[in-house]
Amino acid sequence: MTISIGLVGARGHVGSELIRLIDAHPEFELGFVSSRERAGQKVAAHENSYHGDLDYVNLDAEQSAGQSVDALILALPNNMAEAYVNAIDLHSPNTVLLDLSADYRFSAGWYYGLPELTRSKARAQTRISNPGCYATAMQLAIAPMLGNVEEPLQCFGVSGYSGAGTSPSDKNDPEKLHDNLMPYSLAEHMHEREVSFHLDKRIEFMPHVASHFRGLTVTSNLHLKEAVKLEEVLQCYRDFYREEPLIEIIESAPWVSRIAGKHGVQIGGFTLSDDGKRLVVVSTLDNLLKGAATQAIQNLNLAFGLDELAGIHL
Repeated sequence: MTISIGLVGARGHVGSELIRLIDAHPEFELGFVSSRERAGQKVAAHENSYHGDLDYVNLDAEQSAGQSVDALILALPNNMAEAYVNAIDLHSPNTVLLDLSADYRFSAGWYYGLPELTRSKARAQTRISNPGCYATAMQLAIAPMLGNVEEPLQCFGVSGYSGAGTSPSDKNDPEKLHDNLMPYSLAEHMHEREVSFHLDKRIEFMPHVASHFRGLTVTSNLHLKEAVKLEEVLQCYRDFYREEPLIEIIESAPWVSRIAGKHGVQIGGFTLSDDGKRLVVVSTLDNLLKGAATQAIQNLNLAFGLDELAGIHL
């Protein structure tokens, strides 16, 4: 069985990772790759890992909906997905649609695809909202302790500048980031609202961008209802993620440099206050992979009834 995948918004960093993963997937193939800036150019000229003969095309929403692909991935900035969703709903409603933006993360009728936490609802879904990168790291760090936390929960995040996309800004300018840590959106960040919504807990999130290219770390500060011991915390996390090959529980604090370029998540650095009622947890992941492209492949695999890790080489 060959499953055809269309990709809209392929010029960005995540688009590049998706092209690589889809091209290497045993069941998926790229049906078309749409990029306004690169239309008419060979995909292989920009993506060394791509072995096919496709050219980039520039398709609008109606044209994309008419391509007869099995699934369409939208790798567009926020607030740009609606026209494509409407066109798919009208012309090819059975097409699986996966949106990487935040546009449908709060929408009824859309599956929120964080497989380690929402897998039971994944099969045969045709409208999939991929979680945010920071939101993935925060939820995976908090979920095992969710029943024992007091609100609000504080999360301090630092991401590489690839998370700011390819459109020039202070947040992805290596010269301005050199020897610097740039705070931004310190209240009401999209991922703060996203995690608060899906965990049903009030989150206070403070993001920063640093001078490295890829990978992020989140330090979560959790006040607990009941005191715990460190060995109980470690056992809780190990049991919660025992069957999850993409989640690694370690005792020491994970390093961003050790997760960059990898598909999974490391959670560690577990630290308790003397009274056992304040827990600090550190989670790291690659924002372009588990924070975006890898998770998209997991979600598409589940939607089509494939092995969830097909095409994801550990």
